[in-house]
Amino acid sequence: MLDLGFQGKTRPIVIVSREDADVPRALSVFVPLTRESRGGKYEVTMPRVRWLKHQSYANVLGMGAAEWHELTDYRGRFDAATMAKIKDAVRWMLEL
Repeated sequence: MLDLGFQGKTRPIVIVSREDADVPRALSVFVPLTRESRGGKYEVTMPRVRWLKHQSYANVLGMGAAEWHELTDYRGRFDAATMAKIKDAVRWMLEL
């Protein structure tokens, strides 16, 4: 969870940056989750998991970076197939 400054509450996010014990800055790259789908290639439908109350969608257009101390309330991990879909959407968005 991360406070993105929207409506004064924390939002669920997915960390998409690699795990790196020797990273030069205490930052993680994230994709925010939303309950509202607008469709298209910029969103990934997330699986239903016990730690999310509602159907959620990863919005790669909202990708950002957060300092580690800003990250709160770890909820769990998504499976490798879901993470691959998010990373594919990021690659598509950035034309990589």
